[in-house]
Amino acid sequence: MRSRLSLLLVFVITGVQPLENNLFAAAFMQEKRTFFTTLDGLPAAEVRDVLVTPDGTVYAATAQGLAWYDGKAWRTLESTRSRSVLRLAGDGDRVIALVDEPGRSLLFIARGQVQNRISLNSLPADVAIVSLACHKQVYLAAEETIYTLTLTKKKPQLLARPGGAIRQIAVDSLGSIYAAAEKGLFRYSATTRTWNALSPQQGKKSWALHDVRGVTLDRSGRLWFASPQGVGCKTAEGWSLYTGHEGLPFDDFTTAAAGEPGVVWFGTTMGAIRFDGKTWEYRQGLRWLPDDLVNSIAVSRTGDAWLATNRGLSRIYREPMTLAQKAAWFEAEIDRYHRRTPYEFVLEVAVKNPGDKSEFYQSDSDNDGLWTSMYGAGECFAYAATRDPLAKRRADKAFQAMRFLGQVTQGGTHSPPAGFVCRTVLPTSGPDPNIGRLEDDRRNQAGRDKFWKVFEPRWPVSADGKWYWKTDTSSDELDGHYFLYGLYYDLVAETETEKRQVQEQVRGLTDHLIKHGCKLVDHDGRPTRWGRYDPAEINFDPRWFIERGLNSLSMLSYLATTAHITGDAKYRTVADSLINRHGYLQNMMNMKVQRGIGTGNQSDDEMAFMCYYNLIKYEPDPLRRSQYAASFWLTWRLEVPEMNPLFNFLMAASCNGVRYTDQWGTHALDATGEWLEDGVETLKRFPLDRFDWRHDNSRRIDLVRLSELSACFDEDPESFTRQGYRVNGKVIPVDECHFNHWNRNPFELVTGGSGRGLADGAVFLLPYYLGLYHGFIK
Repeated sequence: MRSRLSLLLVFVITGVQPLENNLFAAAFMQEKRTFFTTLDGLPAAEVRDVLVTPDGTVYAATAQGLAWYDGKAWRTLESTRSRSVLRLAGDGDRVIALVDEPGRSLLFIARGQVQNRISLNSLPADVAIVSLACHKQVYLAAEETIYTLTLTKKKPQLLARPGGAIRQIAVDSLGSIYAAAEKGLFRYSATTRTWNALSPQQGKKSWALHDVRGVTLDRSGRLWFASPQGVGCKTAEGWSLYTGHEGLPFDDFTTAAAGEPGVVWFGTTMGAIRFDGKTWEYRQGLRWLPDDLVNSIAVSRTGDAWLATNRGLSRIYREPMTLAQKAAWFEAEIDRYHRRTPYEFVLEVAVKNPGDKSEFYQSDSDNDGLWTSMYGAGECFAYAATRDPLAKRRADKAFQAMRFLGQVTQGGTHSPPAGFVCRTVLPTSGPDPNIGRLEDDRRNQAGRDKFWKVFEPRWPVSADGKWYWKTDTSSDELDGHYFLYGLYYDLVAETETEKRQVQEQVRGLTDHLIKHGCKLVDHDGRPTRWGRYDPAEINFDPRWFIERGLNSLSMLSYLATTAHITGDAKYRTVADSLINRHGYLQNMMNMKVQRGIGTGNQSDDEMAFMCYYNLIKYEPDPLRRSQYAASFWLTWRLEVPEMNPLFNFLMAASCNGVRYTDQWGTHALDATGEWLEDGVETLKRFPLDRFDWRHDNSRRIDLVRLSELSACFDEDPESFTRQGYRVNGKVIPVDECHFNHWNRNPFELVTGGSGRGLADGAVFLLPYYLGLYHGFIK
């Protein structure tokens, strides 16, 4: 079979930073939320209904009284204290509340005072009132019947029954009533005094509605309904109907509410949905709601959405923010919570109570070197783009932390060969991390990974006795180290001392690898579990075929980076040997073993993209550089659905303008499609809340599930049915899931945890500053 990627003949390059590919990232509306419970002054956690008056006052109907909020504090209407308030309706700045006293009545309230009271004792006691509305008179939906009353005609007057149990009603400016009911969607004409069933139709799509759960009229007077069949909107031009195929995330509705102009909200049994006519946003889990079952929604004129649940209220609101301001927010959060040890390793922390930053705990991870390198890389781009001295100090600190990970391993009782860098460190003033490790290692080797190393100490003590340092450093760490070394040397190091330190660090590590046959050798004289790049293993040992592409790429990238920083040609000579004698370039053309979108080791992608960036940037030979870029382009195509700003910007910075020529012609390797828009959208929607709240997207209806046929022989086929992407071809948006780092699997539908983990913002800072430096963001 003919390959479209074969022998390269010609290479053309026109530049790597196309100025026409940029977005002016002006202020956008950053979404936030605040919860209100009994601790904040609500009389009860169970909020049945919520209302916002035109002056911005918020009213909450709770199981223990009616409360109102003036923007500063909650107050309870004394005459309703300890009484069940069931429903609310608004009449300008006046509020109508249905209260069970016992004996139901309507309270007419203005400025915190009850002005009138109407008894509803004439209604059957066993008839539940499910919805209120007001337009010149009060409308009460009671099971299958709608009643009206006024202050002059206080006895409820019966209207004709629309059909089946009623869930919600809305009244337009002409007095027409719309009822969401068990048997359909109905309209009552005030002129003819008759009910008519509405049968929405759009093109060939026609719905015979049933079990309609919500109905509302938006600020423009358009009619909206919500049912298990989907959502519909009626305008003067006709109906628009939405299902999961059009992006509707979920359809087990509880209510509907008008938002600010152009926006409508829907409550469901598992979260809330906001729709602005273009974008569906799904707000589920404790990042957004105190409870997933939404009882009611009210939206202020400014767009603040108040959502009533059985565990309190949520206010979801938007405030103007720029990407630069968001970056400053995350920088401050990192300074406050995420710098561990005097060397300031940057990574996530744990908190004592979910969602509460007042007590937090720092600990190590296997990949402190990787995460701190990526944080430092972001600061290198920040300094190059802004010349902010603080960014330089942060980049300096990150580089010195990586340098220390090499220094701390030397001179002690258990010293590896020179140049070795460890994973991380812990102070010897704390508990001994070696206790129990040997048994864990034996279990890992016996039950999970035959290559897992069993040796001790896994945490040797440094020569000065101050630090435990962690052994068995992986390729993840090295990819991060080299990514930082190149950026720090090029963009930050200014003095001869700074440049010499980078040269010594990178030379020591690379010489270590070369001396040991492209292996990272630990203090026990054996290679680490994952630090193995030698030709014999990756080319001829069948147990390493999965790592062949990535490890070939990594080793070539390390050599290119070292050659650039040191100016020593011997590293290019070693690279030439690996390419010409051992096929490393051919190995990396298909970087990883995969079976299509969403498959393969997702963590490998983050590692590879950093390596590609350095390899292509530092390769002086145009022909070889185009081969590297072709491999990068192929790898990136698998990542396009992920809306990943780091991946998109690294690829565009490396490949835009590069041309690849083979026997079938010349091919552009530019980033195509919505790579820039997707990247910027992810940065804008990136939540300020970095707690690991659980997000469950498994019941969404706008998904394409991955196939179990995508599973490799060492993967659970059923797990792929729990992964997917949206019908628009893109993964779940960044504010509808949780992850700590870009090595995550973005196709996972259930993410996050209990809110006891607080991730850092380096995952935002690196792509933002990268995009700023390369001119993709202005």
